Amino acid sequence: MSPCFDSFFLACALAAPQQAGPPSANRPKEPSATVEIKGKAESQKVHDLDAPVNHLLGIADTASQGIVTREKLEGRAYLRAGEVLETVPGLLISQHSGEGKANQYYLRGFDLDHGTDLSVSVAGLPVNLPSNAHGQGYTDLNFLIPELMRDIQYEKGPYFADAGDFSAAGSVRMDYVHSLSPITQVEMGADGYRRFLAAGSMKVGQGDLLTALELMSNDGPWVHPDDYRKANGLVRYSWAGASDTIELTGLAYSGRWNSSDQIPQRAITSGQLNRFGEIDPTDGGASRRQAVMGAWQHAEDGGVTRVEGFLSTYALDLYSDFTYFLNDPIHGDQFHQHDRRTISGLKISQRWSTTLFGRPMDNEASLQIRNDNISGLNLSHTEARQELGTVLKDQVVQATEGLAFETRVQWSGWFRTVLGVREDATQATVRSDTAANAGQAHAAITSPKASLIFGPWQDTEIYLSYGQGFHSNDARGTTITVDPSTGVPMGRVTPLVKAHGEEIGVRSSILPRWQTTLAFWRLDLDSELTFGGDDGTTSPNRPTRRQGIEWSNEIHATDRLTLNADLAYSTARFTAFDPVGDHVPQSIAGAALVGLSWHPAEALQLTFLDRWFGPRTLIEDGSVKSKASNLVQLQVRWQATKRLQVSMEVFNLLNAQASDIDYFYPSRLPGEPASGVEDIHLHPVAPREGRIGMKWVF
Repeated sequence: MSPCFDSFFLACALAAPQQAGPPSANRPKEPSATVEIKGKAESQKVHDLDAPVNHLLGIADTASQGIVTREKLEGRAYLRAGEVLETVPGLLISQHSGEGKANQYYLRGFDLDHGTDLSVSVAGLPVNLPSNAHGQGYTDLNFLIPELMRDIQYEKGPYFADAGDFSAAGSVRMDYVHSLSPITQVEMGADGYRRFLAAGSMKVGQGDLLTALELMSNDGPWVHPDDYRKANGLVRYSWAGASDTIELTGLAYSGRWNSSDQIPQRAITSGQLNRFGEIDPTDGGASRRQAVMGAWQHAEDGGVTRVEGFLSTYALDLYSDFTYFLNDPIHGDQFHQHDRRTISGLKISQRWSTTLFGRPMDNEASLQIRNDNISGLNLSHTEARQELGTVLKDQVVQATEGLAFETRVQWSGWFRTVLGVREDATQATVRSDTAANAGQAHAAITSPKASLIFGPWQDTEIYLSYGQGFHSNDARGTTITVDPSTGVPMGRVTPLVKAHGEEIGVRSSILPRWQTTLAFWRLDLDSELTFGGDDGTTSPNRPTRRQGIEWSNEIHATDRLTLNADLAYSTARFTAFDPVGDHVPQSIAGAALVGLSWHPAEALQLTFLDRWFGPRTLIEDGSVKSKASNLVQLQVRWQATKRLQVSMEVFNLLNAQASDIDYFYPSRLPGEPASGVEDIHLHPVAPREGRIGMKWVF
């Protein structure tokens, strides 16, 4: 961390706007502290954030659908921005490279890579990037500002008509608040961690104008510092009238970093490398995102019309080296992935209420359109970030359309149904410097959905759900015919891969102060054919089946003590025979988050969180597995005055030596056989790390 950057943080804190006297009673407030389950009728969809909405009896369609409220989001400490998703039961986040890179996601037996089967949106902006330079569905959440978040709405499984591409395992929608009392926040921590946040809103006309600026730097525990620097800004204007609402949001993010990528276990064991060392100190990257989003909603008796649109640019340059000297013993195997794109889209939805045979019926129809114009999609061989040769240089124009319809009928006081269907289509044009890999591809897919809900009886509901969904594959894989490096013939991948899911669930608050959900689920994928951005080739895999159980609990033991426990277990297997084995590599078997929040005094809150990351099978025959990890964190928040809140956070409290990620593959270090050595490659979790923060509210 440079002295100049430290001085800049101090100057920002001293220059933050000051206000004498007590906080104003007229300061901007969130117009209505409500959350909404997408697609519900007006009479069903609104809940006070202060109420125990976790059970959602009479509202949710499955046991694995829910809302994380702002209050719960504020009660957690986050090592990195993307970890806000760990508030979703059963969803875990890790990192296998520099902090500026997209996270690794795990849910329902999936190593979701960087987002292949988890659909994520923020303030109406879809974050997943199809046909990305590094990975299909690449989901970079480093632009998130947790302090501004209003809520997280999540759905797991392919049972919801409003979720399209990338949602086979689940979908997550996040949104920001409309108004916020002005705050200035400064944080400092180990290994060069510094963060400054200034945010707040003011009345402009009849609406609220929210602005925020975030600056952060972090070196991490690495021998070669990450030197992660990010600048992040947001502007949002929102207006609410008697029947109409308008939201306009703009954001900009820029980040750059070095990467200590995964390293071979043998180098650590032999003492050749420090656990926090690296093979190639020139690995790293940079990314940028700019976006504008708008939404207009009109409500009238019996119906709601909503129109949403977005326009975004995204840029990524990523330098990685996972095999070291296996392919090029002289210059090394570093490669550069380059992505430049403009994304635009529109969603129009209509909700209306009517009756069917005298029974209340709520309907929703929607049209979704998206276009990704990817002007630069390049892969090249590099040494110390200097170009040695081009592997591929492509341009892709990819369009998707989705039509969805869903209807809910309340047949009696104890039985209701939800029926839905989606029709999705995709078209892609690929221009390539390898003429044989250029071309066009298109596909369409139909996805029916159905849920039967029984209850509530004694504050308990039972859910039976079935649905089909899909994820798309990289457009380049749908037109490829030859390996761009060797010219060897290659097979094409399926543009859209179907998923089939079933679930039985229970949601109950029958016991006082205890809210619980239990779900038994199964998910089949027709295939897991993928296009690998790291080498520019297709990687065929077989059909798979994942099945498991999830159990989530919230217990208010006293008015000052709350216990949360989210437990998940699953199995993942290939369903087509192959002598190499039937285990799905990287599939996570178990996950658990247990949290304890205690208010020993009105102004003091202590939160303990224990995160268990279960073992993962690393190869098909099941003979190599990663070790489980157990990470404990502590957060202490003290409301020193009406204006000032002081916080202390300790991550990895027990200083566990564990891995964020493990892979098993061949690599080569200098002096090793030309064919390489098969080994576990890991990226370690950070050691015990403390942070302190101060937040002023004006």
